[in-house]
Amino acid sequence: MSSGESRTGGDASGRSHAAGLAHRVPDLGALELLLAVARLGSLGGAARELGISQPAASSRVRSMERQLGVALVDRSPRGSRLTDAGALVTDWARRIVEAAEAFDAGAQALRDRRDSRLRVAASMTIAEYLLPGWLVALRAQRPDTAVSLHAGNSAVVAQRLLADEADLGFVEGVSVPAGLDSAVIAHDRLIVVTAPTHPWARRRRPLAARELAETPLILREKGSGTRQVLDAALGGLARPLIEVSSTTAVKAAAVGGAGPAVLSELALGEELAMRRLVRVPLDGVSLARDLRAVWPTGHRPAGPARHLLSLTRAQPRT
Repeated sequence: MSSGESRTGGDASGRSHAAGLAHRVPDLGALELLLAVARLGSLGGAARELGISQPAASSRVRSMERQLGVALVDRSPRGSRLTDAGALVTDWARRIVEAAEAFDAGAQALRDRRDSRLRVAASMTIAEYLLPGWLVALRAQRPDTAVSLHAGNSAVVAQRLLADEADLGFVEGVSVPAGLDSAVIAHDRLIVVTAPTHPWARRRRPLAARELAETPLILREKGSGTRQVLDAALGGLARPLIEVSSTTAVKAAAVGGAGPAVLSELALGEELAMRRLVRVPLDGVSLARDLRAVWPTGHRPAGPARHLLSLTRAQPRT
């Protein structure tokens, strides 16, 4: 056999050995029981310390002895004594349990570091009108978690998640960005609004979808969820009258009389109530949309991100 073949055979043997290790080595619970028997000199005392019944402890010791092929404990009316083999196995077991404790401490440190911060990326409407309430609720339940929020359009949210610059995202577009999984957390609708002085504010008939599509509007920038939904619903848009990068800026331009706009109903409560803006009925098209939480495909939210996601589902959906 060549040296190359020998190495290949050795590798295969090593993989086989590793694959069978879990079947030949007792689990941590059995090793902890053996250590307790050695320390207390009593199988019954060890069972009580570990919170199991004495028959269960006896069964676990017998199973361990069958697994290893040697006797570990001598039982008598005066108590339980380790055999010579049992004493040797106990020394090995102590090192394994100490290593497992170190492993557990390290894993807990990783969880603590993860739980100490939460990075959220959200599209503008969700960041401005929904997330503040969710984050207040999260703060009440996890006061030690530091939260950072980056607000941007849906495309930016996806970029931050895929670059591992955010732990959880929220978007409002027509589809889930590539590379992300999602869950619907709320529903929203877009509505057409104008200043009270605009001719559309005095319309007696609903605005036709075609007329809306052909009218220059005050719009969010490309990549925003609002613009994606509107463009998809109307099959295209006229050249923007004004293009801005925030919902607040769109509202300000519309209130100032620059022209009509299409915005989330979530963002317009105060303006409509004070009649700074007027809702224009629309016919022939639905501008309803889903609001989604998103995260990288195959990586379910954990720790604070999972907690925040549960809070969004606990709130009444719009």
